[in-house]
Amino acid sequence: MSQMQQVEQQLRDMILGLEIGPGERLTERWIEARFEASRTPIRAALLRLETEGLVGRDGRGWTVAPINLGELEQISVYREAVEVAAVRLTCALADRGGIDAVEGLLESCDSETSREEWHRVGMDFHIELARLSGNEFLFRGVKDAMMRLSRARWLEVRDEAARDRAWAEHHEIVVAVRDGNADAAASLLQQHIGGSRDRLITSLHDDRRGLRARGFAVVAG
Repeated sequence: MSQMQQVEQQLRDMILGLEIGPGERLTERWIEARFEASRTPIRAALLRLETEGLVGRDGRGWTVAPINLGELEQISVYREAVEVAAVRLTCALADRGGIDAVEGLLESCDSETSREEWHRVGMDFHIELARLSGNEFLFRGVKDAMMRLSRARWLEVRDEAARDRAWAEHHEIVVAVRDGNADAAASLLQQHIGGSRDRLITSLHDDRRGLRARGFAVVAG
């Protein structure tokens, strides 16, 4: 892995894990000292993160992108289109045995599971479900969308009731896919994505002051 890739991956992990908060300023000097990297790979890494919408230019420096409620709305519409298309393709397959591995992700979580693991499994469920479709473009689309939602979802998984609800809804989707019931799987997925979006945006909107107190920037769009 090149120095640029190492810096890019480490910064991405810190941003998505909220170790560096939305709206926080970044300087090349700080990154250089933190990762013992030179300026050229640092700038290349920041440019790549900019294309993902995770950082933006701020004068001569950089700022971690705020959580954008308008963007969350748009991603939800996009997710619904690509995830429903993917799950319909999967339901049409003669061999849907791959759904067992997706169910295994859910079964790996219990009351002792860490918040970090719940977050990872929640993302991986949607990504791996899309992978089963065999359509590389739909899979990449879902993976990109889930990556962009990662910071906002990290705030959501602090709610135990939300985690339990998501687990139950994911399990219902698995059952419909295993049965090859495309209409049921699509409907359940639409309800899940829409409900998750509404709860997440409401929570973020209502908690904007609290998030600001923690140094996190949340904007309306």
